[in-house]
Amino acid sequence: AAGLDAGKITYKSGGIMAAAQSYQINVKGKQAHGSRPWASVDPILASVQIINGLQTIISRESELTKEGAVITVGMMNAGIRSNIIPENATIVGTIRTLDYGMQDFINKRMKEMVPDIAKAFRAEATIEIDKGYPITFNHLELTSQMLPTLQRIASKENVLEIDAITGAEDFSFFQQKIPGLYFFLGGKALDVKPEEAAGHHTPDFMLDESGFVLGVKTLSALALDYLEQ
Repeated sequence: AAGLDAGKITYKSGGIMAAAQSYQINVKGKQAHGSRPWASVDPILASVQIINGLQTIISRESELTKEGAVITVGMMNAGIRSNIIPENATIVGTIRTLDYGMQDFINKRMKEMVPDIAKAFRAEATIEIDKGYPITFNHLELTSQMLPTLQRIASKENVLEIDAITGAEDFSFFQQKIPGLYFFLGGKALDVKPEEAAGHHTPDFMLDESGFVLGVKTLSALALDYLEQ
């Protein structure tokens, strides 16, 4: 973890990371010259309203006191020239949920909302949502069983319980088959302020590799202690 001090470990019993789904929305309008917008059905305008509408599913319809949820638009593509209203637009993004009931609700509302908003602007829209990645869920009994090992190797004050985060992890597929424990290993140099640490998936990402030693010791001890219990 790039934002966590080297030498520290964080964990959470139960759901620690979110389920992740990708979605794609295709909006179809009618192409026309930019000087004659009345002759068009503008898919860009419809797309903007769809994007705004999606955020109301989170802010006005999702019970966020239950669990967090996110709908992010990561990409929108439309148009070929500055003076042409295009025929098509594409919206692509991600959905993050920590509760499968909320995931079902958000998926349902997106599928209802997208074509209806497009229709209000005389356009057509379809949406596809993939199955994606499940919630990364730390087995409750296993987490309790192995926590003393984490605390022994890293020392108790360096092992911290955290809230769930909306990142996702394909380790979750293993946890659907067998009990699993996922934790974060610190990789931030101690002389770097937390607010200045570059995040994952950024060009400035940097790890203090001295933290790897604790990782090797911890994983080895977890394996040995588990086999002895």
